[in-house]
Amino acid sequence: MSDLRTIAYSVRGQRMESVAVLPENDGSLRPCVLVCHDWSGINEYTLETCEKLVALGYAALAVDAYGAGLRGDPVGDNSHLMTPCLQDRDLLQERLLAGLAAAADLAGVNAENIAALGYCFGGLCALDLARRNPDGLRGVVTVHGALNPPPSQSPTASAPAPMRARVLMLHGWADPIVPPAEVKGAFEEFTAAGANWEMQIYGHAMHAFTFTGAAFPERGIQHHPHAHRRSWKTTCTFLEETLMDDGIIRTKS
Repeated sequence: MSDLRTIAYSVRGQRMESVAVLPENDGSLRPCVLVCHDWSGINEYTLETCEKLVALGYAALAVDAYGAGLRGDPVGDNSHLMTPCLQDRDLLQERLLAGLAAAADLAGVNAENIAALGYCFGGLCALDLARRNPDGLRGVVTVHGALNPPPSQSPTASAPAPMRARVLMLHGWADPIVPPAEVKGAFEEFTAAGANWEMQIYGHAMHAFTFTGAAFPERGIQHHPHAHRRSWKTTCTFLEETLMDDGIIRTKS
């Protein structure tokens, strides 16, 4: 049975409340996956994703990018929460780095074996974490997320080369929110950064293709069951290759 606990810390005076979802403590060190929330904040879907990861043998931390008590409507307009983060990507990255540090400090977590996974806004967060090239971050996955770098980081200087984290981008080709020019820019950025990157593109899939019930094709937002299934399988394979190739668990010395 997994253990859920709130992990509180401060960034620039703002209280942050991430949620750790941990397997039973057996005295071993496990790889950890940071789950970066969508534009509505930490919600039921975020925690369900954490639970699925724990079932696969990982520890998980739902990373708070907004601040304590700042949560939106999963089916509503959450621009008022997301826009300030997009306007200050340096602050967003500081919050993500603080979340990474919080995960590294958790009992039972291998601080050198961490990945990040995010959907939509959370996908942008996962990439922004990789762009800062922190110690211990071995891979990131963005699922139908924005790909553009912060304005302060040029495509050729977004992180000290080589970028250490592997990068997996899962994208719907019919996504009008992330057009082909932005996709090409990501290719150029991560190539210049020396990253080990890859992208899987799903034909006919729109934005938010993993969100069951999403049905706004006129806005380019549509659930796509095939892309949903394939993207999760690809994510699981990527995490296993990135975090578990040298063994799922390390025993504490």
